[in-house]
Amino acid sequence: MMPELGKYTVTVLGSYAATIVLLAVLVAMTLWRGARVKRALKAQEERMKTHG
Repeated sequence: MMPELGKYTVTVLGSYAATIVLLAVLVAMTLWRGARVKRALKAQEERMKTHG
C-alpha cells in the first residue's frame, strides 16, 4: 500500500532506492571483509602451528 506522495514521489522513492543500495553495499562490504579477516586468521594460525 503506497501513500499518495504528490509532487514528492520521485524524491521519496529516490531516497528509498538510495538507502536500499547503500545498505546493500554496507552489508556486502562487511561480509567481504569478514571473509578476508577469517582467511588471514586461518593463515596466521597455520603459520603458528608450523613454526612453533
